[in-house]
Amino acid sequence: MSNLIRPLVLVHGLWNTPKLFERFINQLNQRPSNLFAPHLPHQSGKVGIRKLAKDLDFQIQARFGINEPIDLLGFSMGGLIGRVWLQELAGFNRTIRFFSIGSPHKGTLTAQCVPNYLFSGISEMKIGSMFLDSLDNSLVNLREVRCKSYFCILDLMVFPGFRAVLPIGDSISVPVLTHKGLIKNPKSIKLITKDLFDVANQPTMSN
Repeated sequence: MSNLIRPLVLVHGLWNTPKLFERFINQLNQRPSNLFAPHLPHQSGKVGIRKLAKDLDFQIQARFGINEPIDLLGFSMGGLIGRVWLQELAGFNRTIRFFSIGSPHKGTLTAQCVPNYLFSGISEMKIGSMFLDSLDNSLVNLREVRCKSYFCILDLMVFPGFRAVLPIGDSISVPVLTHKGLIKNPKSIKLITKDLFDVANQPTMSN
């Protein structure tokens, strides 16, 4: 398989670690320098998403400096962390493409009963949360990035599954049966990998 045009940063979700991406990374078959999956400890959802986005910013700059263009892939809560980084921490200036995998951009019923004072990160994913509203009300920077959403209609973590779609960009329903299947199932890996290597979908910074 050919090399990606630019480095790919992979952001894991709640109750996950970078180990989540092992099968996906093996399928990509890239040089280690072309992939980066930082560890962002969520403390079971107690850490707020904006704090995690700042941690992501620090780790990206430590790995790639402040100017090198990248692509970004976020799974589950990782898609929201990536979105904050893009929209609020100037990540859009260096990011060409954003792949959101099963991320509750429109909230999830699964988070509705979680108390805000105990699990701020989880509570920010509630349907109608102030956090999600603030992101949807400031889409200017996100529009500078080529975005694509992947969701599972039977997803029980982002429920209903269609809520895992960004407000801009293309979206696709992936024929898998579980939330983690979106990043681990061979069908979804093949689909996402194809999009990553799609030459027609590889704009440069000048585009």
